[in-house]
Amino acid sequence: MTTPVPLLDVRNLRTYFLTDGGDVRAVDDISFSMAEGERLGVVGESGSGTSVTAASIMGLIEPPG
Repeated sequence: MTTPVPLLDVRNLRTYFLTDGGDVRAVDDISFSMAEGERLGVVGESGSGTSVTAASIMGLIEPPG
């Protein structure tokens, strides 16, 4: 049996926001991969970075974010 090729492969995702008070780390070192037919649930409290993680993967947050 062969290992399925990931449809999504995220490695060491980091997202920072530049503020007047310095850099704010929103997401730090997230890694995962998903193959066809797999599902992923992202759960977290408000402000924990779940939406920022999704937006970063979709390319909705531009660098240096």
